[in-house]
Amino acid sequence: MHIDHAAHGPARRAGITAVASCLPEREVTSRQLRERIAAASGLSLPARLFERATGIVSRRAVAEGEYASTLAVRAARVALNRAGLAPYDVDLLVFASASRDVVEPATAHIVQAELGSRAHALDVTNACNSFVNGIDTARAMILAGRARRALVVTGETPSRAVRHAPSGLGELRDGFAGYTFGDAGAAVVLEAVERGGILDVDTETHSGHWSVGGIFGGGSRHPRGDEHTYFHGDGGELREVFEKVGTSVLDRMRHRTRLAWSDFRHILVHQVTVPYLERFVELTGVPRDRLVVTVPELGNMASATLGVQLDRVHEGLRPGDRVLFVGLGGGVSIMTMVWEKA
Repeated sequence: MHIDHAAHGPARRAGITAVASCLPEREVTSRQLRERIAAASGLSLPARLFERATGIVSRRAVAEGEYASTLAVRAARVALNRAGLAPYDVDLLVFASASRDVVEPATAHIVQAELGSRAHALDVTNACNSFVNGIDTARAMILAGRARRALVVTGETPSRAVRHAPSGLGELRDGFAGYTFGDAGAAVVLEAVERGGILDVDTETHSGHWSVGGIFGGGSRHPRGDEHTYFHGDGGELREVFEKVGTSVLDRMRHRTRLAWSDFRHILVHQVTVPYLERFVELTGVPRDRLVVTVPELGNMASATLGVQLDRVHEGLRPGDRVLFVGLGGGVSIMTMVWEKA
């Protein structure tokens, strides 16, 4: 589904005006993770198992008493400060994440209570595409005149869904993709802009693959039971699905916008493992020098991945620089967003 409001003229565009991210202090190396799993399960695991399979050397993990909202609030405060805004200056707050503090109410309310705002608050969730979906939702509400200024935040704590004591190789294999996870938060401020802004959005959804991977507990299918609180999914199968879906959404974006890879200052791509990122480059032809590589040191940060990458490069952007967001999410969905700094 392609959505483009450029025809309404420059004054009808919404843009990102401030960015921030938050990483927990605690670092967990792949060696520490392997040793913990081996000790808890009694399994004999090869040295450098996770490094060789995923290319991930370390990741961050929240401490006791830190939650998805904790990371979102920290990032939100920095983003608001960078924008020169107070919490009450925001009239829409979107918590957009695959993680949440509780099933009910929306985690956006927990974030808002900490910030001290009274904005319209809601959650948006769509696996690892949640944050980009949240940005697009806020953009749509600004264009519709329903909001003047929006704060979109994410707090991802997928480390809480990792099985550290598998009963055997079967359980280890079933949840292996979870060992790529790292925790992080991010936030952006969106406002109407006269130049630049979000120029193009496209999505592609293949929901027949929803059961390939996920955390299936907490809903009406599995309301209780520890077994369903762990991530289940075959990373190889997930990768096969995305390869089968192909590059059509990227091809459409390039054809529609007439932008070449060289027209983007940076291309932000959701990163699961190093081999998968290399395969993405091989399939799409995206130049490596346009990527912001985070997965070796921070792992798969779920929907916070693109926010952390954007925060790393945002300060160096100049007006007119374009950034391409490429989101890949379980379910499965693929999303592109073209943003130009005003």
